Amino acid sequence: MVDALKLFAHPVRLRIVHAMAGNRVFTTSQLCDLIPDVSKATVYRHVGVLADAGVLGVDGEERIRGAVERRYRLRRDRATVDPEMIAALSREDHRKVFEAAIATLLAEFNAYLDRDHADPVADSVGYRQHALWLSPDELADLIEKMRAAIVPHLAHDPEPHRTRYLLSPILFPIEDPSAP
Repeated sequence: MVDALKLFAHPVRLRIVHAMAGNRVFTTSQLCDLIPDVSKATVYRHVGVLADAGVLGVDGEERIRGAVERRYRLRRDRATVDPEMIAALSREDHRKVFEAAIATLLAEFNAYLDRDHADPVADSVGYRQHALWLSPDELADLIEKMRAAIVPHLAHDPEPHRTRYLLSPILFPIEDPSAP
C-alpha cells in the first residue's frame, strides 16, 4: 500500500498516466513532447519508475541511432487504486495524495494556458465550486449519478475528433456535521 501511495502520489507520474490514457502508445521522447514543462530527465526517470512498477508495459522496441527506444502502453489494471487501499490510508496519507492531485491539476492547467492557442471559453474550461447541503442518501445519489455520467466516457479511445480533457471531481465536507 505504501509503495502504491508513493507511486501515484507524484504529480509527474500522474501526468504521465493521464497522457497514456486511452490505450495510447508512446516513447519516452514523445511523452516529453506532451509534457514540455517537465524536464526530459525527469520524464525519463518517472517513466522508468512506472515501468519498473508494471504500470507501463513495453509495447515494442526500436533501435534509433544506436540506442533502443521503447514504446510504452498504460496497463489500466495496474494504474488503479482499489477501495481497500483508500480505506487503509492515514489522514497524512490522504493529505499527501490530495496535495499530489492538486499539484497535478495546477501543472496541467498551467501547461494548457501556456499553449499558444489556449482558449478557455472555446474549450469549455470549468473550475467552479459549489457548496452543497446533502443528507447521506443525497450524497450517495449524487456520487452514483456522477459515476454513471463519467464512467462510460472513460472507455473512449483517442480519435482525431476527440480532445483529451482532465476531469477531477473533488468532494469533501467543509464543515463538521456536529457543528451548529
